[in-house]
This record gives sequence, structure tokens and C-alpha cells, in this order.
Amino acid sequence: MSPRLLRLTPVVAALVLAGCASVAPDGQRSAVTAHTEGSLPAGSQLADPAPQARAAARAQVAAWLQQPVDADTAVRIALLNSPALEAQVAALGVQDAQRVQALTLPNPTLTLGRFVNAQEREIERQLSFGLVSLITLPWRARWQGWQLEQATLTTAQQVLLHAADTRRAWLRAVAAQQQLQTAQTLHEAAAAGGELARRMARVGNFSKLEQAQELRVQQEAAANLARSRLNAALEREQLARLMGLWGAQADFVLPATLPPLPAAAALRAGDDAEATALRERLDLRALRRELDTTAERNGFARVGAVFGDVGASYSRNTSTKRASGHDDITRGWELELPLPLFDWGGAASAGARSALQRNAAQLRETALRARSEARSHWLRYRTAYDLAQQQQTEAVPLARFLQDEAVYRYNGMFISVWQLLAQARSTAQAVATATEAQRDFWLADVDLQLALTGTSPGTPPSPVTPSAAPAATTEAGH
Repeated sequence: MSPRLLRLTPVVAALVLAGCASVAPDGQRSAVTAHTEGSLPAGSQLADPAPQARAAARAQVAAWLQQPVDADTAVRIALLNSPALEAQVAALGVQDAQRVQALTLPNPTLTLGRFVNAQEREIERQLSFGLVSLITLPWRARWQGWQLEQATLTTAQQVLLHAADTRRAWLRAVAAQQQLQTAQTLHEAAAAGGELARRMARVGNFSKLEQAQELRVQQEAAANLARSRLNAALEREQLARLMGLWGAQADFVLPATLPPLPAAAALRAGDDAEATALRERLDLRALRRELDTTAERNGFARVGAVFGDVGASYSRNTSTKRASGHDDITRGWELELPLPLFDWGGAASAGARSALQRNAAQLRETALRARSEARSHWLRYRTAYDLAQQQQTEAVPLARFLQDEAVYRYNGMFISVWQLLAQARSTAQAVATATEAQRDFWLADVDLQLALTGTSPGTPPSPVTPSAAPAATTEAGH
């Protein structure tokens, strides 16, 4: 290779880089999907703004809504149909366009001038170009690529957060639906006791005090039923909003019960929770990329501040004598170099060092939080499983056994109808408590998955405060 060609190689490489920069046709959706596909249900897709893609998405959502919407389907609908998430992905497309714009070489400047006096006419032509943008293009291409990757990781975090919020809303909506059924059962039992108390008081077999006690139970059950209806409606509305549904589509059907608890052997292991979080979390990967970008740009800070306005220009001026018509042509080039008399780049260099220290500290702080969240959310996950398992395998069977025994004793006229109704309410409450424990386990599972592979699930889990033991209740002697 000739020496002249070697000198032109950096310029040729810069021109090639500038010519190859282009906006991703899919708005970087495929890059986001590559970071999230292992944490989302199979077949999940992000919204595509193209008209044909929108029509296909509407048809797909309509087909999914024909069946009861499970948790995975709710997440798929939310990713495909949520305007909020579509805005997040569109913002990534904006940043991709800004990257291409930053890598596009600035247009050269053409300066034309015409000057006339009594003896001659002068025509000036000058073509100028900034050299710094051309020389630093290879480095800027790498920096812009890193920044886009960081933005892609940040958008992927938003996708995982939206999917987690949707899954939580689905769990709460289904659990609220189950709690509403339990509240209806409790209200029916209380209403039966209240009606029986009225009839017995009418014939003189019940005192006013005993009747008032049963009516109080009925009123409390009615109030609890109203609150359960409101909670079920609000949780359902929250789920519809996250899925981007409204109108007739909001009348979707949910499963009757929550998913069953997994077997103990299928639970997530907690031994490598911290290592998994440090390796897989997207927020840590984004901060590492930001630190790499800041570290490499740190060395260019002083040079950029001092020599940021270097420019070159080529001139071709024509001077024409009016008397003789003779043309004098002057050609030449100019190089504009700033003189570092006042600004030697010290402030820019200090600012770059501070930015590097800030990014390093942010990475350490996020890594520390990731470790803590991995441990705390795994402990909550494991404890929630043990509580839910205890409720389903011990508390609910015991309550149903007591209910069956109460029925047998009532049929044998060993207990009163009031004791039978009280036991029915106690059994229904045990089922409601087991449903809450089952819901809390699946919520803890969502938070743990997000803490290990995505980003911070949000507010750190509060310590579990043991609830006070319920006060012993005594049955009225009737």
C-alpha cells in the first residue's frame, strides 16, 4: 500500500461509516425483543405502528379475548396493545434517528462573494468543511452505538416492568374475583341467620339482644360484600387499562381461580440469586455500557474543548480588470486552528472525570441494591410459598373437616343452627385467607423474576409483621 493511500485510509473509513449509518426499519423493536425474550411469554410481540400490523394486532387481540384470559395472554395483549408501551418504544426510535443524525457528516459550506470597484470586478468562491467531525467519526460511531445499546436496555426494562405490572394486575383481579365469591357465601350465610333470627323473635323464641347480634353479623357481611365488589371492579379496570382495552373489549373473561402452587422441587433456587442478578439484570448492563462510554470519552474531553473548531477551506477567487478584460485567478486553502490562550480544556477534563466517577458510583450503588433485592425478594418468595402451602394443606382441610363435623352434629341435634352458621362463616374465611396467600406467592414470584433478570421491582419489600392472633370468639348460648 502506497504512503499516500495510507494517509487517506482514515478519511475513507470515516466516509464509509457516515454512508453506512441508517435508521433501523423496525424502530429497534427486534433489539428490545432480543433482551427480553427469555423473560416474556412465548409469542410476545411489541406493537408495530404500520397500518397492516395494527390491523393484524387487533385481530389477534380479538381472538385472544374469545377465551378466558390467563396471565400469559394478558401480558401478550399488553405488549401488543398498550399505548404507553408503544410510546416507550417510539422514543427509542427517536434516539436511533438522533444517532444516525449525529453520525452524518455536516454539509460543507459554500461562500460566494462578488465585489466591484472602478478598475476591477472580483468573484470569491470558498468551500469550507469542519475537520473534527470527520476525524472523530470512528470514535463517535462507537460511542453512539454504545449509547443506543444503553437506550435499548433501558427500553427493555420498561417492557419488563409493564409486563410485570400486567401480571400483578391479573393476579389481583383473579384473586379479587375469588374473594368476591367468598364474600357472597359469607353474606348468604349471614342473611340466612338474620332471617331465622327475625322469625324466632316474632314467635317469642329469641330475645331482642340475640336478634340484634345476628343482624349485626348480617350488616357486616353486607358491607364486606360491597367492598369486595368494588375491589373486584377496580382491579379488573386496572388490568384492562394495562392491556389497553376499553369499551366492549373490557368485558373479557378471567379464569375462576388462581394458578395452583408449583411443586417444591420446581421452586427457584436461592443459592445463586445474587450472581444471577449481577449477571442478568438489564439496569446493571445499561450502567456498565454507560460507564464504558464515559470512560472512553474522558480521554477526548480536553482535546475536544481545545481543538473543537478546527476547519479547512478551499478558495478560488477571480479578479477581472475592467479595462483589459484580463482575469487573474487565485487558488489556495486555509486551515482554521483555535489558539489555546485562555481555555486549555482543564474544566472539560475535570467535568469528564467527575462524570466518570459519578457513573462508577451509580454502578456500584445499583449492584449493591441488586444484591439486596435478590436476597430479600427470594426470602419473601420462599416464605410466601411456605405460607400458601400451609394454608392449602393444613388450614383449609382443617376448616372443612370442622365444617363436616358441624353438619354431622347438627343433624344429630348436638349443636344449634347458629353454631352451624358460625362454622360455615369460619370455613369461608379460611378459604379467603388461603386465596390471599396463594395470590401473595405469585406476586412474590413476579417480583423475584424481575429482580433477577430485569430491573428493580420498585419499593423494597417491607418487613413482614406477624399479625395479632385473632381474639377467641364465644358463641351465644342459643
